[in-house]
Amino acid sequence: MRTKVTNRAVIVLVGIISATLHAQDRASIIKKLQSEYALTKTTADQTDIVTAGSVLVLQKDNLLMVATTTNGNPCPNTYKNGKFTQNGACRASEKLKKIPLFGHSIPGADQAQVTTRTYVTGEKFWVTKIDIKEGKDAGVVMDLFTDAVNDVRYRTTLNIPFKGAMPSPDDAVKLVQEVVTVAPSEDDKKEAKGNDKGAPQGGQQQQAAAPEPAQQAAAPAAEAAPAPIEPPPPPPDAPVAPPPTVAMDQTPDQVTAILGQPQKKAKIGTKEIYFYKDVKVTFVNGKVKDIQ
Repeated sequence: MRTKVTNRAVIVLVGIISATLHAQDRASIIKKLQSEYALTKTTADQTDIVTAGSVLVLQKDNLLMVATTTNGNPCPNTYKNGKFTQNGACRASEKLKKIPLFGHSIPGADQAQVTTRTYVTGEKFWVTKIDIKEGKDAGVVMDLFTDAVNDVRYRTTLNIPFKGAMPSPDDAVKLVQEVVTVAPSEDDKKEAKGNDKGAPQGGQQQQAAAPEPAQQAAAPAAEAAPAPIEPPPPPPDAPVAPPPTVAMDQTPDQVTAILGQPQKKAKIGTKEIYFYKDVKVTFVNGKVKDIQ
């Protein structure tokens, strides 16, 4: 009798330990992914972005998204074997759209249609949530959200199943990178461009020629440069010009001349957003259209 009780206790203890380790693995994967793919926060009605996170770049074709005004999530995507698939109801809706005059010859049929848009390699969007799905098709689940395309924002849920057992956090990142990557920031682009300009041509290292010892001895000591003369202060009654401010319809060059380089830029569709510490400037077709 005592042996049976002891065996049950061991089984329960092993189960508790396994569940704890599983939860820790799940949490570590989510934490790692969120450090690589910074989340974006949207307004409650999903009409605008409150806090911008990482801009994601799609690496595969045919990711189907629905308009944010759609109720529920009728078209979740699953990435498997190098392509995206959607559920049967979503595929049926897409086929009905291709039937000539569908929704006009059948009363009420147009209500079954969902406003969708297919995204292809190179297009950009945001991620608003990262989670881990368990059970069938266990994997990484990402909620995606787009900028406005013809005044319509789109969203979807993307499931990227694990290839076997739950991977390490680093392997989970590699799995996600097959589908979406993070767009380089403007600072990264400038740094890479600067490195390209400074690189020697032809792969050869260039070194400045050092002067000969005799030349070093013969070189006269440089005289100390005179201190620069400070300009005289303005007259006491001189009017002080007001600081320049950002105004509607200004160009990106005019804005950066006033506010300097932004902390972050995002460009999706026809919009380009400059994020400063205390202000967000939105351009449409190269002109300021919104200042927050």
